[in-house]
Parts: sequence; structure tokens; C-alpha cells
Amino acid sequence: MVSEPGRAASAAARRGRSHAKPVPRLLQGDPSVPRTLPAMELPVTLREFERVAVDALSPEVYGFLAGGAGDEVTLEDNTAAWRRWQIRPRVLVDVAARDPGTVLLGRERPHPLLVAPTAFHRLAHPDGELATARAARAAGAVMCLSTFSTVGPAELAEAVPDGPRWFQLYVFRDRGTTTALVEAAAAAGYEALVVTVDLPVLGRRERDLHSGFAVEEPTAVPSLAAHGMTERLTLPETTALLDPSLTWADLGWLAGLSGLPVLVKGVLTAEDAALAVAHGAAGVIVSNHGGRQLDGVPATADVLPEIAERVGDQVDVLVDGGIRRGADVLKALALGARAVMVGRPVLWGLAAAGEAGARRVLELLLAEFDNALALAGAPRAAALDMSWLRRRG
Repeated sequence: MVSEPGRAASAAARRGRSHAKPVPRLLQGDPSVPRTLPAMELPVTLREFERVAVDALSPEVYGFLAGGAGDEVTLEDNTAAWRRWQIRPRVLVDVAARDPGTVLLGRERPHPLLVAPTAFHRLAHPDGELATARAARAAGAVMCLSTFSTVGPAELAEAVPDGPRWFQLYVFRDRGTTTALVEAAAAAGYEALVVTVDLPVLGRRERDLHSGFAVEEPTAVPSLAAHGMTERLTLPETTALLDPSLTWADLGWLAGLSGLPVLVKGVLTAEDAALAVAHGAAGVIVSNHGGRQLDGVPATADVLPEIAERVGDQVDVLVDGGIRRGADVLKALALGARAVMVGRPVLWGLAAAGEAGARRVLELLLAEFDNALALAGAPRAAALDMSWLRRRG
């Protein structure tokens, strides 16, 4: 079965609109980065944004951003899993005023939407993570900056000082590089560390194997530059810099480097969620890396309930993977999450229209979420629970 993104990519290739485009180098202002759309032409659904991105990006770059591991079973199931849950709406409820707010790490947030950490935003647009951060700030969303961003933590904080931000951390074999990254994030006002734990080695991403995708300019990625990387790196070579010996015992060390709360990203079982709590995590992020690591693991919507039941009364539980509608956000909260992270759709918006496109993606999700709250008879997002859902079939 071919996914909607797969059909769109194939159609774009047949039309010849993007087949000949070179892979953009990771350099600001690179002329090979695609044009963007005027605001008046922006799509009105996330699916339409992806169709624009298919035409705007080279096949190699689109494949890197959109692809998953193996047969992409988990990639497709991430989206399908939210559809397996149906909403049980309540009627004759006063929904004249809705409150989408949530509390994360003890801070009140206007809504439960965060920008997930994704790498190399300047592949999608020359303004890269700076545009994404401005879009997130405008939408009132926390942005989680990736270790493999094309903008350093201090540069982003200086450019968007009033934007709430977390820092996603990969632990390098060279612990000195890791320490420097954490200290830089703490000094620049990042509120939390998100430690990704599901990448001891790179998943087998066959789209990238076919295309030969590589990081052409490692010096344009601050964490790689700090690591002394200057020559072209394949993805396996890039991730070989990370430490596959990381264990639960390292969480305390990471928290001690900065004093920032640590969230563990990549949890798919209640057992690991409990271990994260036992080792001092402030939160867990239910994630299968967007289907990009081990193909055949569960969709996040399917394992969220057991994890939330196990640790949701002790730490914050977040979820990512396949969220494409505001109704998915409602379902995630009803299943026990406090918030959701959205990754690929933000990149589609960035590719389509830079900051304006990324902002439109976030605003569309928030508008749909508000609409879903009203129609479900749920005026307070924080009050959602499993009673609002039923499992299809």
C-alpha cells in the first residue's frame, strides 16, 4: 500500500517538476533552496502543505525529510493509529469559551502544541530554524531545537529572545562536545533538555540509501563543526559520532550539567517510562522517531495509554508521531498526554513559505483543535480523558 506522501512524491517525479533539482547545501542564502509561496496562496490543510513541499524540494531532500525506516510500516501506522480512535462528543455543553491551555514542567502554556526537534531546517528554507522559531513564537508554541540544527542554540536565542525553547540533545561519544552543547543551551535560556534515546545506531532508511543523501557542508551544522567535522558526511557517518553505550545511569549526569529538567524522548513501553521516572526524568516523550528507526514498532497512539497510566501522575507525558489534525491533538490529550510535538508538517510549511508557512501550519492545527474542543463538548482541554474516546471496531 502506497502512502499519500508516497503517491504525491511519485506524481511529482512523473511530472518532472523536481526531479532535476540539486540537493541544497546547508548554507544560508543558497540559491538552490526552493522559492516560497505568497501568503495569499498558502494551503488550508497540512496535506496540501506536503503536496507543495513535494514540488518545492528536490527528491533527495524530500525523501530525507519524509522517509522512514524499512518498509515504512511504522511511519504509515503513526498516522493511521489516530484514526483508530473515535471521539465521543458531548452535547448541550456550554462551549462559548474554550480553554486549550496545559501545564508543562510546572509552567502554564496557552496550548498543548510544541515544535518537535528535526534536523537541518535550512534544507527546507534558507532562514532555517530562525524562521521556525519565529513561527513558533507567533503561535505561542515551544520550539525544541535539534542537536543537528543549522543554527546554534545561542544564535537562535539571540534572534528570537522571547520565544519559549527547549533543546534536544544527542549524546556524542566525545562527552566534551555534549557538555559544551548543554552548557550553551543553559546559558542561552533554554528551559529543558530533551534527550533522544532511540538512536544508538541509525535506522535503515532506504530512501536515503537510494538517493545517497549526505550532509554536504558539516561546517554549516554547529554541533558537527564543534566536533571538528569539515568533510561531506553520510547519515551513518554522522550518527556514528553518537554514543551507543548510553544508559539510564547517564541521565543524572546530563541533568547535573545544567540543572535543567530532562525529558526522555523515544519511550515506547510503560517499563521504560517507569525507569525514566526512577532515574530523575521530568517527563517522557512517547515517540518512535517518526518511524525512522526500528520499523515494526508500535504507533505512538497505540502505546500512549499504557505509558500515561503508568507514569502520568508523576511526570509530564508528551507524544509525537503522525499528528496531522487538530482532532489528533484532542485524542492525544484524552489518551493521557499533556502536550504533543509536531515535526514534519512544520517543515512542509517552511518549504512552502518560510516563516509564514510554518506559522500557518501551527495556526491551522490550533484552529482545528479549538474547533474539535467545541464540537466534542470539551471546553477545557485539561479535562479530557478516555471517556471522550472509543476504539474503532
